[in-house]
Amino acid sequence: MAQQVSTPKGTRDFGPAEMNRRNYIFNTIKEVFHNYGFSQIETPAMENLSTLLGKYGAEGDKLLFKILNSGNFTDKISKESLDAQNYIEITNNISEKGLRYDLTVPFARFVVQHRNDIVFPFKRYQIQPVWRADKPQKGRYREFYQCDVDIIGSKSLFNEFELIQIIDDVFAKLGISVTLKLNNRKILSGIAEAIGEADKFVAITVAIDKIDKIGLEKVEDELRANELSEDAIVKLRPILTNKSNTDETFKLIESIIGNTETGKAGIEEMNVIFGYIRDHKLGINVELDLSLARGLNYYTGAIFEVKANDVEIGSICGGGRYDNLTGIFGLKDVSGVGVSFGADRIYDVMTQLELFPKQTDEYSTALLVNFGENEERACIEIAKKLRKEEISCIVFPEKSKLDKQFKFANSHNIPFVIIVGESEIANGTATIKNMATGEQTTIPQDKITDFIK
Repeated sequence: MAQQVSTPKGTRDFGPAEMNRRNYIFNTIKEVFHNYGFSQIETPAMENLSTLLGKYGAEGDKLLFKILNSGNFTDKISKESLDAQNYIEITNNISEKGLRYDLTVPFARFVVQHRNDIVFPFKRYQIQPVWRADKPQKGRYREFYQCDVDIIGSKSLFNEFELIQIIDDVFAKLGISVTLKLNNRKILSGIAEAIGEADKFVAITVAIDKIDKIGLEKVEDELRANELSEDAIVKLRPILTNKSNTDETFKLIESIIGNTETGKAGIEEMNVIFGYIRDHKLGINVELDLSLARGLNYYTGAIFEVKANDVEIGSICGGGRYDNLTGIFGLKDVSGVGVSFGADRIYDVMTQLELFPKQTDEYSTALLVNFGENEERACIEIAKKLRKEEISCIVFPEKSKLDKQFKFANSHNIPFVIIVGESEIANGTATIKNMATGEQTTIPQDKITDFIK
């Protein structure tokens, strides 16, 4: 019986059609990153677990894919640990590496490891896959690509605004209508202090980060489970349900946390960022959203999240300011800020809204028909000239009926078929068929490039 084959849950194959579209997204994003002067790096798919653990919070740690040590990985496990089913000790003894959860923590490790080769502020981008042992569902995968752009080694809030400009440019080029939501972890810290639960700041942010997924009622249940008082939850409710415009939201939050030192600092930072936004016109809608938390522990300042306006899906871009991430690896006082574009969710949005240009469905621009040895020789020479002009083309690999070769062109969305038969060779011409209109034109062979362009 043949083995049944499939991809692991939460992962996908991508055929040529999908890859054409995905590369359109990657190339568009990469072009914008280059326009703002960012340089590309790459880091390994796996990192030491010591690099990854403790950077994403307890929930994030649970979603790390761990890699078994090579050889007899059970050697270091004691019988006592096995009998006690001590999960943490067993895991520590059988696994020293894991697949990266995001690109930010590996980037912080990269900065520390290569600090003598880096000139600060360092502007880098990175387009690579990440892995999370999450429950697969619509818009949520276990393997997916992130397109990260970060500025590290500068505390200037101008960097936040530059990232906002990048977000604006990327989604304008992709044709996606989006809303950018902003908040600040210092504001959230001020809120925790104002409701009398400063010591439960992490629990509060982890819970409210889920508000779009599970709703207010379940968020409040989680807060109760973390022993927040009913009085604190009542005080928090109007903040989480606030739907006012940005100006009114600023007034609301100032009235609640304006007297807290950390909260006041967060408000001042957001006023600077929104000052940039007011002074320089953007194409996207930007809102101050007090329920935005970004549950990752390493964020310390402004946080970002982008939602598509026309498709119900999770965030398609997010990020924020981190002041202490490199300090964990021994390099203190190096602040960074970055955002990550979720290529897979962007793909899903563009597919649903039919936003991909027609050219992304084309495998090649032209097919040269093969009638036999002499005609093939002529087609090879024509193909060489087309490729020198960066016109993608295919020479059909064997002599076949014309109908079969036309079907091949149609199945691959090739817009032009070039026919060079005996008469065309004798006359130095070629017949070009436009596969969309059916129109055929005979031209000199040295005019083919101009005709197709």
